[in-house]
Amino acid sequence: MRKPLSLLLLMLASTAPAFAAGDAPEGVKNIVIVPGAFVDGSGWRVVHDILTKHGYSVNVVQPRIDTLSNDAEAVYRQLRKESGPTLLVGSDYGGAVITVAGNRDKVKGLVYVAAVAPSVGESVSILVNSVPEPSNDIEASWDGFVYVNEKHFGADLGNDLTTNRTNYLAISQVPATVPALGAVTEAAAWKNKPSWAVVATEDHFYSPDLQRSMYQRAGSRITEIKGSHLVYMSQPEQVAQVIENAAKSLK
Repeated sequence: MRKPLSLLLLMLASTAPAFAAGDAPEGVKNIVIVPGAFVDGSGWRVVHDILTKHGYSVNVVQPRIDTLSNDAEAVYRQLRKESGPTLLVGSDYGGAVITVAGNRDKVKGLVYVAAVAPSVGESVSILVNSVPEPSNDIEASWDGFVYVNEKHFGADLGNDLTTNRTNYLAISQVPATVPALGAVTEAAAWKNKPSWAVVATEDHFYSPDLQRSMYQRAGSRITEIKGSHLVYMSQPEQVAQVIENAAKSLK
């Protein structure tokens, strides 16, 4: 027996998603995250889940970390897929990538999370060597790839994460290449785009003082969070809040 149209409409309404059009977040709704060296995008899972629950469209671009230009191009490919204005988020080396890729018109702002924020003529290597680092456990392979010493990975990058977690991260590293870390930035998006930044105050890999100086130079709105270099894993709620605050303030 066919159901009346009014009953069908009622059934459809009752099974519709709880997230209605009126619940869409204010400001920029598209967020693209670029992870850094030595870890992959899975570490951003909790931040991703928080933001998507709040109505944002979140994508993660995994950099190859072979050349800076290739990684910027990977972000460009994702930007072409985005439906409108987009906020870029970068951690570690990912900060260099968004500094380059952020010059596209679709990008409305940048968020640096324990990341480098190079100016024109600077590279990741130049910046991290400009201030005494809390550790020096980087090792290079014979073919030009760079790793973090597995025994020191947890203490250096994730000193506020559980040992079993950092042990796994250490043996599943995403290596970087020397050319990628040494690539000089030709254009810095933060010079003409608003930016936000998270200083990880317990970072044993990138000096917190270096982070502060880069972000102050960029004119970023700075939030200090007590956390390791992998602060987005150990303090995902606070990092997600910084990203959401940035997205809400943009159009």
